[in-house]
Amino acid sequence: MASPNTDQEKAGVLGRVLALPKVVKEKVLGICRLTKEIAQDDPRKVIHSLKVGLAISLVSLFYYYQPLYENFGLSAMWAVMTVVVVFEYTVGATLGKGLNRTIATLAAGALGVGAHYLASLSGTTGEPILIGAFVFVQAAIASFIRFFPKVKARYDYGMLIFILTFSLISVSGFRDDEVLEMAHKRLSTIFIGGSACVMISIFVCPVWAGEEFHYSIAHKLEILGDFLEAFVREYFNISKEGESEGNKGDSKDKSFLEGYKKVLNSKSSDDSLANFARWEPGHGKFKFRHPWDLYLKTGALSRQCAYRMEALNAHLNSDIQGSPEFRCTIQELCSEMCLESSKAFKELGSSIRTMTRPSSSDTHVANAKATVKSLKSLLESSSWKEADLLSLIPVVTVASLLIDIVEFTEKIADSVNDLATLTHFDIKDTDKSPKPSQSPHCECAEPGPKTDSLQLVILVEESALAVSDSEKSNVV
Repeated sequence: MASPNTDQEKAGVLGRVLALPKVVKEKVLGICRLTKEIAQDDPRKVIHSLKVGLAISLVSLFYYYQPLYENFGLSAMWAVMTVVVVFEYTVGATLGKGLNRTIATLAAGALGVGAHYLASLSGTTGEPILIGAFVFVQAAIASFIRFFPKVKARYDYGMLIFILTFSLISVSGFRDDEVLEMAHKRLSTIFIGGSACVMISIFVCPVWAGEEFHYSIAHKLEILGDFLEAFVREYFNISKEGESEGNKGDSKDKSFLEGYKKVLNSKSSDDSLANFARWEPGHGKFKFRHPWDLYLKTGALSRQCAYRMEALNAHLNSDIQGSPEFRCTIQELCSEMCLESSKAFKELGSSIRTMTRPSSSDTHVANAKATVKSLKSLLESSSWKEADLLSLIPVVTVASLLIDIVEFTEKIADSVNDLATLTHFDIKDTDKSPKPSQSPHCECAEPGPKTDSLQLVILVEESALAVSDSEKSNVV
């Protein structure tokens, strides 16, 4: 007689088997939805996949076309392997890997043939010993050179291919007398595969790493500006215009308050894009020696600013909010600091995105710095010395973080201005609308105050002159 536990186990197994088609269907639908999201989010990824397929199909002709196969033989496989390994998403990454692989293969092939020739002069006994010694020395030296920071950043792949190619040619040449022909075929197929990757990457819907890096820096600054706006509304319970009290803290503000995390985790991406951008030829407004170091500097400053924003977000979600009276007292100054810094960030981001000189960012930074002085004088006043210190600490901490953010805003503005000067950003055309002072028949209300102020100055000067004349007459 079967036990109840056995019946339950059989029922559980049967239930899982019957539910298997439904689970598989859900998995397939999930993969389809994910594929659709990735394709819609960036259609260039679909185009990149097609480009890789096209490159592999072209170099595969070395196998399919008999005359080409007779010339290269099994070495044609190196062309296919080169495409698989070298072809990357951006032009800079593809160029970097292609040049690294080609130059490393050429250098290692020449040295490998030379090592084989020198080893063959020592006779059958000494040849394997010398080849082993050559392989050991070059592998040890090349592996140590890979630890150099600049080599690690730009030429690490090339050093790896150098070790591999030298070892393969040196060792295989011990059993194959046609080492020179083997090296020639291998270098030729690798050059053909790398050239196919580079040509397709550049001329078929190119994705430039420099442009990606350029727009990513602009987007980071805009994210910082959005955070400050959302923080002011959330921390001081300020509602937007036309928004009811019950709708404050909407999902859009919540997403803006989490946007700084993208900036915090962007260092590796920035370094990679800057490295790839240096390999790219001049294109559009990005010349060959474009100052990518200034982009890295701006990205580093934006990350330091984002760390302060992370602390602000932590205070926003803290249970200890501090004195409401003190918060109301500094609300106006802190709000003005945040909004001016936010406008400066957005202006700087727009300036980088459109490659035009920032027109009003310096004004916003100056306004924020003036507000910082007012806030510091308020915090240093004696009216708060008798208040409860523990209730003031959270609010003062928030104010201190906002002051730090203003300082970083000024540094980022200086960095963007340096970038605009070196890369010759365009100047915004501010003469599109007629100026009131140039139109004598303009009926705008703006020239009125200017005329009054000029009249006031003239009257003061005339009165001063009249006084001086009367004084002269009295002296006479």
